[in-house]
Amino acid sequence: MLREINETEATGDIARIFEEVRHLWGVPYISAIHRHLATRPGVLEWSWDAVGPAFRSGAAQAAGLRAGADLAVPPLNRISRDAMCVWGVDDKALSTVREVAEGFVRVAPVNMMFAGLVKALFEGQAPGGRSSSGATWAPPSALPVPPAMVAPDALDAAARGVLMQFASLSEGKPFVPGLYRMLAHWPGLLAHLSVVLVPRLTAAETTAAFDLIRARIDAAVPGVLATLPPVTSSRPMPDEAERTHFLTIGGTYRKTSPELVVLGRLIGDALP
Repeated sequence: MLREINETEATGDIARIFEEVRHLWGVPYISAIHRHLATRPGVLEWSWDAVGPAFRSGAAQAAGLRAGADLAVPPLNRISRDAMCVWGVDDKALSTVREVAEGFVRVAPVNMMFAGLVKALFEGQAPGGRSSSGATWAPPSALPVPPAMVAPDALDAAARGVLMQFASLSEGKPFVPGLYRMLAHWPGLLAHLSVVLVPRLTAAETTAAFDLIRARIDAAVPGVLATLPPVTSSRPMPDEAERTHFLTIGGTYRKTSPELVVLGRLIGDALP
């Protein structure tokens, strides 16, 4: 798995950035992309100095959420309440599962905007330097704290095998998005989802939705970049090696983030 900083271990500027991201994203946790970048010296700090204004104004969130809206994907069959009970998902757990799915639908396209803006700057594009409109972003109310992400090594071989069906490779290491690591608390449910969702990852209707999200993000980045002031970070831009690493890691998130938007919505809509 990619190296990450646990939220409870964050200190100083990293802790401050994590707190601001939680508030502006409207979720009570930090996504893997930020937890990983926090392990790279100065990368998250410089990146947030550079693109943070677009999130404080709400321009980046609005663009990301538009990119993830109105997707035409055939729904899953509805899961019965009896099946959920057999899998150990009682009413309280059902609410938690629903909130987990909603959280990733909300956060994944905003993370894509973050990665897209940083990528543009690393590739030499310049902020537009426009003055702020003065608009104030009102983030959505934060969802309840989700269950902790399950470490693959903590699962028995069968449950780990199910979880790893959702893994992607990043720099030769497996990366399992947090959505599935949270749902791994209910192995029966996750096993069912592996049966009905994994084939969707390569189905034409689903991949078309993934591509549409990516295209919308790419189309939105220049407009949001134009709202950013010149980068005035007191930190140096990350060096070429770190920029190359970011572009490689960003490619993984560019693949998995649209999956989280689409599959998260499919899961939420299939719940009883």
